[in-house]
Amino acid sequence: MKPFRDKRRDSRSHQLAKGGAEQAQRGTGTAPGNRTEPKTAPRVLSRRDGALPAEHLPLILEVAPNADYALLDSGAGQKLEQYGPYRIVRPEGQAIWQKALPAKDWDRADAIFTGDTDEEGIGRWRFPKTPLGETWPMKHDGIDYLGRFTSFRHVGVFPEQASHWDHMAGLIAAAKRPVKVLNLFGYTGLASLVAARAGAEVTHVDASKKAIGWARENQEMAGLSQKPIRWIIDDAMKFAEREERRGSRYDIILFDPPAYGRGPKGEVWQLFEDLPDLTDLCSSILTPKPLAVVLTAYSIRASFFAIHALMRDTFAGMGGTVESGELIIREKSAGRALSTSLFSRWVA
Repeated sequence: MKPFRDKRRDSRSHQLAKGGAEQAQRGTGTAPGNRTEPKTAPRVLSRRDGALPAEHLPLILEVAPNADYALLDSGAGQKLEQYGPYRIVRPEGQAIWQKALPAKDWDRADAIFTGDTDEEGIGRWRFPKTPLGETWPMKHDGIDYLGRFTSFRHVGVFPEQASHWDHMAGLIAAAKRPVKVLNLFGYTGLASLVAARAGAEVTHVDASKKAIGWARENQEMAGLSQKPIRWIIDDAMKFAEREERRGSRYDIILFDPPAYGRGPKGEVWQLFEDLPDLTDLCSSILTPKPLAVVLTAYSIRASFFAIHALMRDTFAGMGGTVESGELIIREKSAGRALSTSLFSRWVA
C-alpha cells in the first residue's frame, strides 16, 4: 500500500533501489532486462501560470491499533508490532524515546530482525520460539494478502498508508463514474487492491518482477482476480513518459519513489533532482476531471514543506487543495505517535 523505506514495500532483484540495495526488496523505478531504451531529451520544466491551489497543513494522518495490525510499543531504536498472529521486533531509528512495556512483553516476540539496522541494510530474521515460514496470511480491512519476512526487514505492507487507501476508496465511490488509477512504485499491491475493490480500473507499475509476482499472489488470495488490474513491470519514469506520448490519462495517481537508487545500466535516481520531473509528468497524464495525486516520501531528512511547495507549484492553475504533512502510527502501550513518512496530495 512505502518504502524511502522498504515501500512499499524480495520485492523491490533489480533496479532503482530505495536506498541502493533496498529497492531490490521494495518496488522500484528502474526497468528490468537488458533492452535498450531510446534516449529522451531532458524534460524542460517551467513555472505554471495561475493561482496556487489552496493548502491544508500540517495534516497528520494517523493509524490506530486494530485487529489486523498494531504498534504495540517502541523505543530505544526498536518497534514491537503485531502483524496478524505474529509479534515482530524491527529496528526503528525514529524511536529515540524509551520503551514503555517491560522486557517480558518484548521477549514474547515471534520474529526479530537482526543484522544491519540501517534503513537500507541487509539483515536476517531470528525466530526465538519456532521457525516460521517465509510467508503467512494477513488481512487489511477484509482484504487477504501475504506477509513475508524479507532480508530488508520489511514484511510487504506499510500500515501507515491505510489513511491514503481509505481516502482514495472514498473518492472512487463518491465519483459515481468509471475511475482510472495509476499506482507507480506499487510494490506488493495493497493500494491497487483497495482501489480495484472500490470499483476503479487500476494500472500497477513496479520494476521488480518479484514484487509483481507477490502482488498478483495477493490479488488471488484476496479473491479479486476478476477485478481490472494491469500489472506492469517497468521503470516508473519511462512508463509515465510513454503514457504521456500515448495520451493515456488517469483520475488518481499514487507514487512512492525512492530517496536514492541506481539501476542495472548505471541509471541514477536522486529524489530532489528527479522528483520535479516525475511530479510534472504525473500532472500531465491526468484526465480532464481528475480526483487526486498522492506523493509519499520515506526515509528522507527533509521537511514536508519542500514537497508541499513542489506540489502546489506543479498544480498551479488547476484549483483544488494540496494537503501535506506526515503519516503516523499511534502506539498501543503509551499512546505515543511514531512518524513514518512525509506526504503531499493534491485533491481536485
